[in-house]
Amino acid sequence: MLRIRGQIGEWPVDLTVEMDAEDWDQLASRLSPDRVVRAPAEPRTPSAPRSDALWDTAQQLLRDAGQMEGPRLLAELEALAGGVAAGKRLLVRLRHCEQVHMEAGEDAPLYIWKG
Repeated sequence: MLRIRGQIGEWPVDLTVEMDAEDWDQLASRLSPDRVVRAPAEPRTPSAPRSDALWDTAQQLLRDAGQMEGPRLLAELEALAGGVAAGKRLLVRLRHCEQVHMEAGEDAPLYIWKG
């Protein structure tokens, strides 16, 4: 699932696009390798214990809740991480975490801890 939020002029935009693995593969096949921008990998070193502790706490938050709607989870993560950008990074990590399953909810995605 891909969520796009922002504005076009004065109009707010909140768009959710559901894509399965085949859709993502098709999209990726149309991108030329020189246009794909990859984020640098985060180093996992002892010099960054706060981020690992923060990640562990984010997982524990969802584990304890069992399931949570995306907007509420994002708000919790932003409060936990101390900022919007850090909260969004944690949400993306949870979205791609093997222990987390996402379902399309009525109004927002539902994050479910499957452990």
